Amino acid sequence: MKRVILTVFAVAAGLGSAVAAAQPKTLDELLKQIQRVQILETAEYKKREQEFLREKNRQQALLNQAIAERNAEERRAVQLEDTFNRQEQELAQLTQQLNERLGALRELFGVLQQVSGDLRGRFETSNISAQYPNRGEFLEALAKKMGTATELASIEEIQRVVYEMTREMAASAEVARFEARVSSPDGEARNRPVVRVGAFNLVSEGKYLKYNPETDSLVELPRQPAGRYTATAVDLEAAQSGYVPFAIDPSRGQILAALVQAPDAMERIQQGGVIGYIIIAFGIIGLILAIVRWLALRGIAARVERQIADPNPADDNPLGRILKVYQQNKSVDTETLELKLSEAILKETPQIVKGVGFLKIIAVVAPLLGLLGTVTGMINTFQAITLFGAGDPKLMAGGISQALVTTMLGLWVAIPMTLLHSIVNTRSRNLIHVLEEQSAGIVAAHNERRAK
Repeated sequence: MKRVILTVFAVAAGLGSAVAAAQPKTLDELLKQIQRVQILETAEYKKREQEFLREKNRQQALLNQAIAERNAEERRAVQLEDTFNRQEQELAQLTQQLNERLGALRELFGVLQQVSGDLRGRFETSNISAQYPNRGEFLEALAKKMGTATELASIEEIQRVVYEMTREMAASAEVARFEARVSSPDGEARNRPVVRVGAFNLVSEGKYLKYNPETDSLVELPRQPAGRYTATAVDLEAAQSGYVPFAIDPSRGQILAALVQAPDAMERIQQGGVIGYIIIAFGIIGLILAIVRWLALRGIAARVERQIADPNPADDNPLGRILKVYQQNKSVDTETLELKLSEAILKETPQIVKGVGFLKIIAVVAPLLGLLGTVTGMINTFQAITLFGAGDPKLMAGGISQALVTTMLGLWVAIPMTLLHSIVNTRSRNLIHVLEEQSAGIVAAHNERRAK
C-alpha cells in the first residue's frame, strides 16, 4: 500500500501545475486525485497512440511510394538497356555502312589529317608565321575534328589546307616587307619594318630577329652574329630591287644560333685568363719595339748612305764616327789602325743591335707561356672532372678553352715576333756589315799608302 501511494505521488509530481498544486489532506481526496490523474493519463496515452498510428501509416505510405518508384526505375533501366543495345547495333550497322560508302576516301581523309598535323607543326616554327599569324589554329581544329572519326572534312576545309600549303611554298621563295611589333633585348616593344627572306631569316634595322611561336612575336637577338653578316642585312633592307648579297641560314635558325654563341675576339682573349693577357702584353711590347727599332735602323742606314757619299765625317751616324777615328789615327801603323777601327765598330754595335735580343726572347717566351696556359687549363679541366664527373661537357669547356686559347695567343705572338726579329736583325747585321766593309776599305787604303 505504501508503495502504491509513493507511485501515485511520483506520477502526480510530473503533472501540470494545477494538479501538482493540490495537496491531498485525506484519503478520499487522495483517491479522487488519483482518479483524476488516471483520467488525464488515459487521455494522453490515447492521444499519443493515435499520433503513433498516424505516423506509422505515413511511413508505410512513404515506403510504398519508394517501392513503387524503385520498381518504376527498374523497369525504366530495363527499357534503357534495351534501347542502348538496339542503338549500339544500329550504330555498328551505320558505321559499317559508312565504311563501305567511304571506300578509298577514308585513306584520303587519313592522309589529310596527317598533313594537317604536320603543317601545324611546321607553321608554328616557320618565320612566315610572323607575317601570317594564327595559321595553325584552323589546322589544329581540323585535325581534332577528323580525329573523332565521326566528322569528315568539308570541301572548303580541304581547299583551305591546299591553299595554306601553296602559300607556304610561295612565301618560302620570296623576300617580303611588312610591319610587325618587335621586342628589343632591353624589353622595349615597338612596330618596326621587317624584311623576311623566305622561311630562312627575319631582319629589321640591320639586326637579325627570331620568331617566338609561343607568344607569336618577334624578338631581336640579344647577341648578333659577326659584322660581315649584319652588314648584308643593312644592304638588304636598303635595296629596292635587283640582287643583294645576303647571308641566309638554310637550317632555319640552327646555324645562326651557332654563330651567335661563338665567342668574338675579345671573349676569346678573356678565356685565356691572366696568362693570355701577359702574352698579349708581350706581343704589344714586342710590336712597338720592332717598329721603333726598324725606324731607328732605317734612319741610321740613311745617314750611313749619305756618309758614304760625303768624305767629311759627321757625328750623327756610326760610319762618320768611325771615319773620325781614322782621321785621328792616320799616322799609326796598319795593325794599330785596324784595332782602333775594330774598337770603334764594337762601340757602335750595341746601339745598332739594341732591342733585337729582346724580340728574340719574346718570340721564344710567348709559346712557352701558351704552353703554361695549356697546362693550367688542363689542370682545371681534370679538377672539374674529379669533382663533377665527365657527364656534363660544359663543366670541362672552361678549362679546355683556356688551354686552347693561350696556345693560340702564344702562337699569334711568337710567329710575327719571329718574323719581326728576323727583319730587324737582318737590318742591323747589314748596317754592321757596311761598317765592317768600310773599315776594311779604310785599312786597305791606309796600308797601300804606307807601302808607297
